[in-house]
Order: sequence, then structure tokens, then C-alpha cells
Amino acid sequence: MLQPIAIISVINDLVSDQRVDRSAITLCSAGYEVLLVGRKRKKSPSLLPRDYETHRMKLLFEKGPLFYLEYNIRLFIFLILRRPTLLLSNDLDTLLPNFLIHKLKGSVLIYDAHEYFTGVPELVNRPWVRKCWKTLEQWMIPRLKFMITVNDSIGQLYKTEYGITPLIIRNIPFKNSTTFDDNGLKKSRSELVEWKKLIKKQLMLPEEKPVIIFQGAGININRGAEEAVMAMHYTEGVILLIVGDGDVIELLKTLVNRLKLEEKVCFIARQPYQSLHTYTAIAEFGISFDKDTNINYRFSLPNKLFDYINAGIPVMATPLPEVKKIIEHYQCGTFIENHEPKHIADCFMRLLHDKKRLWAYRENTLKAAEQLDGEMELKQLYDLAYICNKENIAN
Repeated sequence: MLQPIAIISVINDLVSDQRVDRSAITLCSAGYEVLLVGRKRKKSPSLLPRDYETHRMKLLFEKGPLFYLEYNIRLFIFLILRRPTLLLSNDLDTLLPNFLIHKLKGSVLIYDAHEYFTGVPELVNRPWVRKCWKTLEQWMIPRLKFMITVNDSIGQLYKTEYGITPLIIRNIPFKNSTTFDDNGLKKSRSELVEWKKLIKKQLMLPEEKPVIIFQGAGININRGAEEAVMAMHYTEGVILLIVGDGDVIELLKTLVNRLKLEEKVCFIARQPYQSLHTYTAIAEFGISFDKDTNINYRFSLPNKLFDYINAGIPVMATPLPEVKKIIEHYQCGTFIENHEPKHIADCFMRLLHDKKRLWAYRENTLKAAEQLDGEMELKQLYDLAYICNKENIAN
């Protein structure tokens, strides 16, 4: 019997998308030959070797309507020239070509919605564009048999709107992604301090100053990054480390220059997840400041929340429903009450100075990391892939 083939499609450049990488690894373990398809931008880093095949398309356009049109046409042509057993489409901007191939060739289709796509802030003030995406969504999703999403709240939105009940697979890292001498996870307080100094020196960061980290592949508007930077004006003896990419990065750099915060705010370019974990582990805590300005952010459960926990660092966040549920359940962090920079700065300094509370959060974070198992979370995808292959054989 021929090995089943799974083609996973995503619209990003594959470098830092941990969720898609974990999905690919899971499908490999389920017996599929996996091909992950994305795009290559002009500034995209090289990909590190993986246990599955990858293909990145070079496009003429990098943003705007022509980019989405070109990508979807190219993806359709790419897929129609192959005979996949299983298609895994990530987010609405890849669903149309996958849906058409599913109908034309009979390949089993799984749709993985990483967010409530038509509720993203980029569409809030663009009603015509939102209507186009919504129309596609309304046509395709009710006709899907298999769908996945990232948390209960977003799953309930799709169930209410379309009558489909998605599987819930949260963005929890695999435990074996913890490397680099356990990233200090099992060290005593004094050992941890010395370990962080050593790693900071290797990363050319100030050794004596505590680090707060704000990470993400989508550091965009209304995610609290601007306020976090402005808060640093009111702090002393601490570094804000911003690791990643997004629409507001250049604005943040301008803000840092204007406020003369170069000694307090450091920018690190987007990292492969293997490297990102080391930066995360040296921080005293991580921040997630998404604002409740749209339905997508309101019900978000960001990757970085679980990345922080996996690295053994507590979390400071806005009390959005899904985020609050995790932090309160595990008692692994605290919340800001508003986005005023002075208030955020006060929260920063109070937690840094309260060593007893910070260490208690850390110990609870380590317990949470033990319980939040990415492999167990993705067992649902493994089981679904097995069912899909049986269905394909039966047909």
C-alpha cells in the first residue's frame, strides 16, 4: 500500500510558525508523507532542516489584494498537479484552493482556524474586504466535515454561526522543545541568577539587569506593544526585550528613539522557535497585552502564553477570557488593569521587587508546564488523521 500524502498549506514563510510545525510532525508520526507549503519573502531567513519536506513559493507581490490573489492561484496550481491523500489548510486565506481541490480530487480536507479570521483588526475598518472574506467563509465552512481551532471561545463562535463543532487544539509546545540545559527550569534561585547572567552575556545583553520579554510573530496594532515601550520611561534597572516581527515594529523603534529608551528596550529579529526559547528563558516574566478592541483579540489564546509557560517564566497579561482562564487556573502570573503606561510600569516594578511572589509564580509555571503537554493536545489531530486515511482507503 502506498504511503498516504499530506499537504499542509499556510500563507506565512514557515520560519516561526510552531503550530504548523507541530501539525506536520504529528502527521508524520501518523504515517503520512508530509509536504508543508508556504511562501518565501525577500527577507525570509533560511529554514533549518526538518523531518518533512517544505516548499516556499516566491511571489511577485508581498501584501495587499494582489498578494492574496496570486498566492491562492499559485497554491491551487501547485495542489492540482499533485495527488494528496489529506489536505490541511491553515486559516481562511489558504482555504479556497484547498476546498476546490478537495471537491475536484476527493482529497480529505481538514481546516485549521488559528483565529476568528473575519474578526481580525485589519478588517474592522474595511467592510468591503471583510465582506469578501466573510462570503467565502459562509460558502465553505458549512460544507466542511473536519475543522480545528485554538480554543473553546472561538470554537463556540464557529459552532453558533455555522453549526460545525471544531476540535480544540491549543498552541501548546512539545515538552521536548525544552533544551539548553533545561533552560534553567530545575535550578535553585541562586543557580538560576548565575545561569541567566551567563546566557545574557552570550546573547550580548546586560548581565545585571532583569529582562521582561514581549515576543511574537505578529506584534501588530492593539497588542499593547506601544504602551509597553512607553512604560519603560517610568522604570529603572530593567530591560524590555522585544523579539519578533509585526506591523508596529518600526513604530516601536521610532518611539524608543524619541523617548531615548535605547538603554531600556532591545529589539531582536524574529527567531526560529529553537532559538526563541533561549531568549524567553532568560526573562523574569513574559507579557501579553492584547486589547479587547475586536472579537478576534477578545477570544485570543496567544502562542506566547504557552511559550512563556514552557520556558518556566510567569506571565503578565490583560485579563482576556481565554488567557485569564489559563493564568488563574495555574496561578502562574498576574494581570494589568488598563493600558496606561504608568500603570504598566508600576506593575512591572512591583512584580520584579516582590521576589517571593515572582518565585511562587515561577514554581506554579513549572507545574503548569508539566501538565500542558503539546503531544497530548495534538493526539486529536493524530486520531483524526488516522480516521481520514481509513476514509480515503474506503473510498
